[in-house]
Amino acid sequence: MNPSTAFATVLVDELIRCGLREAVIAPGSRSAPLAMALHAACDESRPGSPLRLHVRIDERSAAFLALGLAKASGRPVAVVCTSGTAAAHFHGAVVEADEAAVPLLVLTADRPPELRGTGANQTIDQIKLYGSAVRWFCEVGVPEDRPGQVEYWRSLTCRAWSLAYGNGPVSAGPVHLNLPFRDPLVPDLADPAAGSLAAAYQHEAGQLADPSWHEPLAGRPGVAPWTRIPAAPAGSPTQIDWTERGLVVCGDGATDPAALAELAAAAGWPLLAEPSSGARHGRAALRAYEFLLETADFARAHRPDLIISAGRPGLSRGQLALLRGAGPWTGDEGGGGAADPAAGSVRHIVVGRAADGRWADPARSAAEVADSVRLRGVPPSMPGGWLQSWLTADTAAAAAAEEILRAESAVSEPLLAREVAAGLPAGGLLWAAASMPARDLDRYMAPRPDIRILASRGASGIDGTVSAAIGAALAHQRAGGGTAVALLGDLALLHDAPGLMLGPEEPRPDLCLVVVNNDGGGIFSTLEQVAFPGPFERVFGTPHGANLARLAGAAGLPYARLGRLTDLTAVLTGHGLRLAELQTDRSEQAKLRAAIGQAVSAALGAR
Repeated sequence: MNPSTAFATVLVDELIRCGLREAVIAPGSRSAPLAMALHAACDESRPGSPLRLHVRIDERSAAFLALGLAKASGRPVAVVCTSGTAAAHFHGAVVEADEAAVPLLVLTADRPPELRGTGANQTIDQIKLYGSAVRWFCEVGVPEDRPGQVEYWRSLTCRAWSLAYGNGPVSAGPVHLNLPFRDPLVPDLADPAAGSLAAAYQHEAGQLADPSWHEPLAGRPGVAPWTRIPAAPAGSPTQIDWTERGLVVCGDGATDPAALAELAAAAGWPLLAEPSSGARHGRAALRAYEFLLETADFARAHRPDLIISAGRPGLSRGQLALLRGAGPWTGDEGGGGAADPAAGSVRHIVVGRAADGRWADPARSAAEVADSVRLRGVPPSMPGGWLQSWLTADTAAAAAAEEILRAESAVSEPLLAREVAAGLPAGGLLWAAASMPARDLDRYMAPRPDIRILASRGASGIDGTVSAAIGAALAHQRAGGGTAVALLGDLALLHDAPGLMLGPEEPRPDLCLVVVNNDGGGIFSTLEQVAFPGPFERVFGTPHGANLARLAGAAGLPYARLGRLTDLTAVLTGHGLRLAELQTDRSEQAKLRAAIGQAVSAALGAR
């Protein structure tokens, strides 16, 4: 067995011992040792093989597929590419994984040192390519047949796994191993002892063996990892005195969202939970809180004494203004109002500090950071006047919005978001694109505890949405979860159109891609740019005229056109990977949202 093959085989074997269950490959030549080792390790004929392999022709789609798999499963996923610009296409997913604390093992093949800086084909500088976006970078070194290599390879693999998983001194996130390979890159078919990688795995106790190698390739007995690294212990809960006028704000990726929902319900505090926080349920959860934050009179009368925040809040300007302690905050498009010096200070505690000292505080208003919190004192067992006032206003706002939505003859974008969230069967997964779909869900979906909502809200980019949703659905359903739906816009779909192109042997999820096609970037119609009609349509609206039915046909996907709400039931209960399209008009949808805002403001003002 040549050094490149031996190293790749040992690396994959040790990753499986650590717990690797999913791997994604983008094809290439220099990464051949890793690709062949992964293919051999997931051979379905090998009893008990836990590894599932995915192949994508586009590196960006491959990386976001891995991100979706890792985000839904909560365990590291390996993504492999060849050298050169292929590695650069991973960068977007690496940034999202960094910001959202998603465990990724980024394995980039590279040319050996003697070929770098020579103009050799597909050779760029890959050293620390992703900068500070990774938890750890390691230039592994060219594999050699000499003593000590196997121990080095296996211990290094365990360290990379631990740092990606977040069990070491840092939070979960991406780890980058740069892997230079010298020729030969594939096994020598003339050597019977090294001609079959799969044969290396087919022996007692799963131990690797090759008599031609300088030292034993085997790992620890019993398929144990080379190095066991315990999880970092959580800190003790921070004790806080109960006050009636408290708020719990949960953003994307909140740690232990069930505990936060229980805390809000027990304390009698309103729960302002973004859809992808996982906390939008329970008797304290609101569904239309964004409208409340934008209503100056309500906000002025409901200034809290205490805010508990978790995850990465910041889906709206009103929410950010609340976290700034602005009182009153107005929710205006200019930044959410100014603080009222006479209103007194608001104590803001961030819950969910990472082991490396990271926490989310976009308004820079946090007075304290805690691993968890515990109430001191006895709150009322039933909602007091504070919580009841929020709940009553929330009901009024939702009713006013509902009245406008029902008056519409066509299916609107807000109505679609509400119905997708309501119609998804229990145990299902909803992947929300980071732009208008996430915001429509935040304003219109009713709280429910029996579905899972995920989104790429770390860096909130448009890239990789299709691939990430497919990855999340695959991981969700491998773990026994139900059907999956992705709610996204036309630009997000087109931005990741290669993610639709799955080969015939690739695992396919039960996933419906519900696409809102308003022929461009709908979110810009809600922002200040719309006031400049000259450049707006071309440089912000970005109409494309794409035919999504033909795109679905090119990918071999079933396609449905949504014209009525009754059409939605059929696509949500279908099977396999499929695409459903709702065509809307951007300007009309902007007018609808403005009308809803006015109706809600009037309803709250009449209380």
